[in-house]
Amino acid sequence: MLGISDIGTYICSDKISNFDRKTDFDINDEFIKEKIGFQSLSKSSDEEKTSTLCLKAFEKIKHKIDLSNIDCLVLISQNPDVKIPHTSAILHNKLNLSKNCACFDVGLGCSGYVYGLSIILSFMQNNNLKHGLLFTCDPYRKIIDNNDKNTSLLFGDGASVSYISKDYKYKIKSFKFGTDGSKYTSILCEKDILSMNGRGVFEFSATTIPKHIMDFLQEEQINLNNIDRFIFHQGSKYIVDTLRQRLKLDEEKVPFDANFYGNTVSSSIPILLENEFQKEKCYNNILISGFGTGLSWASAILQGKK
Repeated sequence: MLGISDIGTYICSDKISNFDRKTDFDINDEFIKEKIGFQSLSKSSDEEKTSTLCLKAFEKIKHKIDLSNIDCLVLISQNPDVKIPHTSAILHNKLNLSKNCACFDVGLGCSGYVYGLSIILSFMQNNNLKHGLLFTCDPYRKIIDNNDKNTSLLFGDGASVSYISKDYKYKIKSFKFGTDGSKYTSILCEKDILSMNGRGVFEFSATTIPKHIMDFLQEEQINLNNIDRFIFHQGSKYIVDTLRQRLKLDEEKVPFDANFYGNTVSSSIPILLENEFQKEKCYNNILISGFGTGLSWASAILQGKK
């Protein structure tokens, strides 16, 4: 049985204040604090590539890991260092990993961490691999139009790495996935510029995700009240608040903690999960749910080691 042993994250230190752009976009303090929820956004520098950010996340947990044992490395990213080769190979080189290590990228966005967990766990278990690294990093700074209100107020840059091994703190009980490719243009990058139908993405999040979660829990025969923590993708404060209200969840069970760094795409869930891994006591059940580009969504139930 493999699970998540540890998580390291990195949030870029350079910040852009959304309050400084109120006049540009005709918005007020309430809109910033209560709707999008992002008071400032973390931005990567020109020198910080996707692999650079991943390595900075790895710095936080490297003292706990013997790199000579790593036999699998997976990167979730839609904005790699270069188109060819896969950025996981670049990370392999920079970490000086064994030549017997399997490496590949997965091009998913906001649902990517949950998909990535399923992929790396399945791949490792099916191929008798023992020690894996799951990276996430999507520096949207590369594709944002700073004059676009629908995107430039939302996205921040960060990275994460999850160490997968049999000496886990949380195992994954089950997964559930979904896709609506008919709405793929809702979040679209063409000619290296991101566009988003903000209203459409909110309606999707507010209607599809609550039903998806209730169906998931019913299939797993777990009562909503038996989930100790709900870690939702931090798309915006309004989206997280809406999910909490429609599922009738206690506020303390549903963190929103991205106020000062923004929507970090595939890294938003592991950034929140890192806080749980720093606690001495494990929760019995944590539900994680990512949703966005594709349109794609995925949820999983994590169970703490007894």
